[in-house]
Amino acid sequence: MTATDTHRAIDAVWRIESAKLIAGLTRMVRDVGLAEELAQDALIVALEKWPDTGVPDNPGAWLMQTAKNRAIDRLRRRKLLDRKHEQIGYEIESGLDDAEDQFFDKLDDDIGDDLLRLVFISCHPVLSTEARVALTLRLLGGLTTDEIARAFLASEPTIAQRIVRAKRALADAQVPFEVPRGEELAQRVSSVLEVIYLVFNEGYSATAGDDWMRPNLCEDALRLGRILAGLMPKEPEAFGLVALMEIQASRSKARTGPDGQPILLLDQDRSRWDRLQIQRGLAALERAVQLRGADGPYVLQAAIAACHARAATAQDTPWARIAVLYQRLAQRLPSPVVELNRAVAVSMAYGPDAALPLVDALLEEPSMKQYHLLPSVRGDLLFKLGRRDEARAEFERAAALTRNAREREFLLGRAAECA
Repeated sequence: MTATDTHRAIDAVWRIESAKLIAGLTRMVRDVGLAEELAQDALIVALEKWPDTGVPDNPGAWLMQTAKNRAIDRLRRRKLLDRKHEQIGYEIESGLDDAEDQFFDKLDDDIGDDLLRLVFISCHPVLSTEARVALTLRLLGGLTTDEIARAFLASEPTIAQRIVRAKRALADAQVPFEVPRGEELAQRVSSVLEVIYLVFNEGYSATAGDDWMRPNLCEDALRLGRILAGLMPKEPEAFGLVALMEIQASRSKARTGPDGQPILLLDQDRSRWDRLQIQRGLAALERAVQLRGADGPYVLQAAIAACHARAATAQDTPWARIAVLYQRLAQRLPSPVVELNRAVAVSMAYGPDAALPLVDALLEEPSMKQYHLLPSVRGDLLFKLGRRDEARAEFERAAALTRNAREREFLLGRAAECA
């Protein structure tokens, strides 16, 4: 194996093992920043040694043992082992090695619980939404600061500062390394799901830049969603989110043309949809419903996505059913964006004249003033109603609001059609 091959292998191992490594170390040192530092130390040692010695048979265990050794050194220096030694009943001088063995045996227990704790720390409400996203991608996604910065079109120093401040905020707030209980658990689960879906959406429909999609972010979000569902097997919304992401991601290859231009849902070649991903999504949706989560926001959105996935052609889409599901979603999660999506479904089921009043009712919503999809949808309805001059103005306004180059080109093309 060449040095380049070894470095690729190290990168793959890190993506797979880093979250478990950081989670286990956080349980030990009770500081997520220090835990990440220890994990990075182990990675540096791997980069130094593996090109010469080769990748170990169990690289994850190798990294964990190396990180443990670094942790032992730090714990000795800081005299943090004293308390642990007292707890397990050994004298420091006479039983140091045995004490360390028992101490670190405990570190390897319940790695699933540790990962779940790390998820809740990364998405703690003491952090801003932007900080939660960055920290989650760093600690659980295994992404470098540079990769996160490129994914969100931010500067590397900005993302680095965001991550540093997030870890400092967690330390200052003395956030416990534990899974919350009761009512707090429900609130925190919502935050975790929101962060994962924000990552997915940024990959699925990039808010800015030259590309309409960033598939790597979709893959990272899906991986995090699957981990969460595995760690919380009785949480229907976790399965609902996985179902939603799987079904939406199944369309990825059909969403752009040869030159990267967007292709709308109804115009997509459905033979290019990934049937395996659709099957996985439908299975996750069924699991969520079995857990009595049919009215959860993510489960409802997954049910809507499933309506599209099950339709063999665009003409077979059950738009009346989708409109009902959006109405249920609006009752469960009131939002102008949900109402806009409901209006689209109403238009497809009952005609543009039935939907236009629903869209017009959103024009005065403050949160929709800069939302480019509102004039885009309104322009489409006006176009179908033959009001082309008004439609052109709406498409041009939408193009001016979007920060994505591909989407801007598409909307200006729609405006040109109105001439």
